[in-house]
Amino acid sequence: MSLIIVDHKLSEEDVKASLEEYSKYIKITVDLEKEIVIIGGEYHADAEKLLVEKFDSRRSSIWGGGYNVTTEQFEVNAMLNLKPSINDSLEVLDPKIRNRFLEVVKNKLGNIQSLT
Repeated sequence: MSLIIVDHKLSEEDVKASLEEYSKYIKITVDLEKEIVIIGGEYHADAEKLLVEKFDSRRSSIWGGGYNVTTEQFEVNAMLNLKPSINDSLEVLDPKIRNRFLEVVKNKLGNIQSLT
């Protein structure tokens, strides 16, 4: 299980490692407050744990989604997004949070299409 903290320009090696668990899907976990993006891994919860332990992230700021290699689309759904009283769905329902997630992800992973 490879978790890649994207604190640099995304590389082909990063993408390859992030596809170890799922060959056509890259899990993406983001701390929206600190703009920290982690890709890869089997579960979003693994990246959430890393964000909380290493970066002192607040769970309410951590959201999950992914990148579908086949459709070349970013997605905003994950078990991690089930947050009682904040988000009652796997999909990010709040447009502000959804847009912020996509903004941070596209900023950090903007060249992902050329690497898959």
